[in-house]
Amino acid sequence: MMYQKNTNPKRFALLAWAMLSVFSLLNACKKDEHLKITVAKAPQISGTKGVYVLCEGLWGMRNSTISYYDFETGSSEPDMYRKVNQRDLGETANDLQVYGSKMYAVVSGTQGAAESFLDVIDVATCKSLKRIPFNAKNDGYMPRYISFYKNKAYVSRYDGVISRIDTTSLEIDAELPLLNGEKPAGGLEQMAVANGKLYVSNSSHPYYPDGLKTKVSVIDLVRFKKIGDIEVGNNPVRIAAAANGDLYVMTWNDYIVFNDPTLVRIDSKSDQVVQTEKYDLGAMAISGDIGYATHDVYSQPGIAVLNTATGKLGDEAIHDGTTITTLYGLSINPFDKSFVVADAMGYNGTSGKAFVFDKNGQEIVHFTTGGLPQHAVFRYQYQ
Repeated sequence: MMYQKNTNPKRFALLAWAMLSVFSLLNACKKDEHLKITVAKAPQISGTKGVYVLCEGLWGMRNSTISYYDFETGSSEPDMYRKVNQRDLGETANDLQVYGSKMYAVVSGTQGAAESFLDVIDVATCKSLKRIPFNAKNDGYMPRYISFYKNKAYVSRYDGVISRIDTTSLEIDAELPLLNGEKPAGGLEQMAVANGKLYVSNSSHPYYPDGLKTKVSVIDLVRFKKIGDIEVGNNPVRIAAAANGDLYVMTWNDYIVFNDPTLVRIDSKSDQVVQTEKYDLGAMAISGDIGYATHDVYSQPGIAVLNTATGKLGDEAIHDGTTITTLYGLSINPFDKSFVVADAMGYNGTSGKAFVFDKNGQEIVHFTTGGLPQHAVFRYQYQ
């Protein structure tokens, strides 16, 4: 069979245009598909570049610092914050946590002075990005701890208020007073997030007689509204959440009531206490299903593994014979499960030490810090 040759130039041009359009469309789709894949791929942590350590300093001396150790160079800087920002961190820094590319230093200040604030700092450089004040005209609200949930930061305050901060605008966008009846509560300490709820420990603080003192308050973070209190015993101070949703709460002897110190376990599904152990603990750190706690810090000090499935303390965490003079803080590296032990060196207030151990309890390195070191934040390498 013979095919007739197409001699119509307009028809040929139309056919060629149509084929070119289809090819261009398919090629564009492939480019868009590739672009989507490229954009969606997030940087992956490949190693730990350095570690920052928040140091409280002595009360009334305005000598809080942030120390830094660089794993690549082996160098350390006891006051990295001052070196970078050319100013002191402030009076009684109490918490340091990381969220995204920023770390947040909670500087409590002291009663009777307007020197309380939250310092927002770039993790890569230790450069201060913004100071958010927590002050009345002549006094500070004394912020204590910070937690995060869905691009919001929550700051507990000694005056009984939780402040919510938008982590994009870095502005306070809401505040929630916690009440004891009709009176403002006070003495708020550490917080933890589980199942979309914020759990706040209410310490027994002599400056705040109307505080809730024996309770952990529960806040619905969607509505930013208190939904209840959980009775845990006198003077709850420390709290942390495990991967299974359980909360672990430390109560301390307040030397007024002279209560037995305990470790209390809360089920965040029912918001009920499910276990209480008579442990005398100091600092605690939980990352996923791994936990550590300092115990008997004034008698037979040690660091024990906390089994987050059973709520029991297990073996000692340090296995190489390293001696810590004054146990003051614990932090876990979420990347490789190494952990940092902060040594206050007899509470001398001018210098301390930080010891970094691998997940098997073998020392990696130790370095000099500012006085009374507490919390560690890690700076990572990415690929």
